[in-house]
Amino acid sequence: MINIYQPSLGKEELKAIKEVFNSNWLGKGPKTEQFIKEFASKLVTDNFHGVGFSIASPNNLLTISSCTEGLFQAIDLYVNEGDEVILPSISFIGAINAVLAKKAIPIFCDVNDRTLNVELKHIDKKITPKTKAVIVIHYAGVPCDIENIVSLCKSKNIKLIEDNANSPFSKVNVKNTGTFGDIGLWSFDSMKQLVIGDGGMIYCNNLSDKEKLDKLTYLGLESKSGFSNSVDNKWWEFNISSPSRRSITNDIQAAMGIEQLKKIDTQIAKRKIIHDTYTNELKSLGWLNVPLDLKLGTTSSYYMYHIQTKNKKDRDKLAKYLRNKNIYTTFRYYPLHWVKYFKSNIKLPNTEKAAFNTLCIPLHQGLKQDDVSYIIETIKKFK
Repeated sequence: MINIYQPSLGKEELKAIKEVFNSNWLGKGPKTEQFIKEFASKLVTDNFHGVGFSIASPNNLLTISSCTEGLFQAIDLYVNEGDEVILPSISFIGAINAVLAKKAIPIFCDVNDRTLNVELKHIDKKITPKTKAVIVIHYAGVPCDIENIVSLCKSKNIKLIEDNANSPFSKVNVKNTGTFGDIGLWSFDSMKQLVIGDGGMIYCNNLSDKEKLDKLTYLGLESKSGFSNSVDNKWWEFNISSPSRRSITNDIQAAMGIEQLKKIDTQIAKRKIIHDTYTNELKSLGWLNVPLDLKLGTTSSYYMYHIQTKNKKDRDKLAKYLRNKNIYTTFRYYPLHWVKYFKSNIKLPNTEKAAFNTLCIPLHQGLKQDDVSYIIETIKKFK
């Protein structure tokens, strides 16, 4: 079976993990600090229109046990019971779980039916006096209408949370996605472009938010270690400001992350080649649509490649046909407003159209040319 996602790990990661084992420091420590610094060095946070640009400060970043946990922490920070949070129905289920856990009200919005990305107009029409936060994703690694959404949220004093799990190192006018909103979140789970087994990263535009999350991700403790206390204090005593969870990563994961950062540019470049090959070979097929071209000034991390059948009845048939040919496919993400548990009666026409005709096909840096050719030729023979 040709996998739809697949990590690329090797002897470099094993060597790095062995070094951590030999150090006898397996928890969050020096490797985590190094990982944060090196991750920050790859993030452009401001573009001064050709004059220059700013690189992220490690002080704005924090590792987290998962991107989903980051969503929970962000909602805890910004939202209260009864507040409304706007999010596209085509989102990972962790987003709505975070909203409901806070006893807040999720407000589903529509997306562009071709890009599956949320646009300004979709959010604007859902804003009410109760709106406290907006969650956006950058579907498949392609940046959404983020600059306009930022302006809207700032004008309404609404917090913006970027779920950047699909789009590590995607950019809009040189600036990295994940650094536009109040909080940005990355995922490093086993199926992402940068893999550490699990875990993620949080970017806070406001340092005071980062300081709060630094405590909230470690049980709410004011001091995490006895070593940080004066010998005049009883360092074994607990001082908690806000009860919370333990949501940190460790140096084993960080060691993997450091090695993965060295490979990420090459891996994204390989994904782009496969993406472009799919488009060039499939765009002439009259029964399907390939992804739209990127907007000027944007770059993608090429997380997913989605095709869309023009006849919605063909999508499921195509998925079964490809599976029988040992090609694994999926659809990301099943609309949240269709999940029975959430009891939503809302109608979102673009979302529903996309949910019936969209199929994600294999895209990862481990695909061989023979695999790509086989996938293309198999799709061509469907009709």
